[in-house]
Amino acid sequence: MRRARGAGAALRQGPGAAMTNVYSLDGLLVFGLLLVCTCAYLRKVPRLRAWLHGERRGLGGVCYKAAVIGTRLHAAVSVSCVLMAFYVLALK
Repeated sequence: MRRARGAGAALRQGPGAAMTNVYSLDGLLVFGLLLVCTCAYLRKVPRLRAWLHGERRGLGGVCYKAAVIGTRLHAAVSVSCVLMAFYVLALK
C-alpha cells in the first residue's frame, strides 16, 4: 500500500475515517462565552471572589479579565449567549 504524503495525507486515512474540525469558529465562540459567563458567576459568589484578583498573571489574570467583561457587558453577553444557543440548537 502506498503511503500518502503532504498536507492531504490526513484526509486519506481510509474508508470510514471521520475527521472533525477541532478549531472551528463557533466552538471558539462557545468556549469564550462559557468562560466569560463562568468567571462572572464566580466573581459574584462571595466565597469564590478571592480567586479572581486583578494582580495575577497567566490563567488567573485571564479569568479576572473575563469576569470584568461579563459583569460590565452583562446585557451583550446574555444576548450573545441566547443567539449562540439558538445557532447551536437550531441551525447547526
